[in-house]
Amino acid sequence: MAGDRVDDTLRAILRDTLGLSAERAATLDAATPLFGAMPELDSMAVAGLLTEIEDRTGILIDDDEVGGEMLETFGALAAFVRAKLAPRTGA
Repeated sequence: MAGDRVDDTLRAILRDTLGLSAERAATLDAATPLFGAMPELDSMAVAGLLTEIEDRTGILIDDDEVGGEMLETFGALAAFVRAKLAPRTGA
């Protein structure tokens, strides 16, 4: 999954799981803060978000991989997903 496609997929997941408007989701960029800054992304929403990421990308996220750093910004989350996809794509 190419970088732009990862970003687009994550925007769609955040839109769908958090109920963001399409316009708001489209403005998410690497520096956009997520957990702690986005009211919709609370501790209850994290589980649903991670499950949806797994379902749509085919990756498996282990509990010990989940932390504040991966959810700090949109860019950090995208980098995490890209890193999880890399072994499958040879990137």
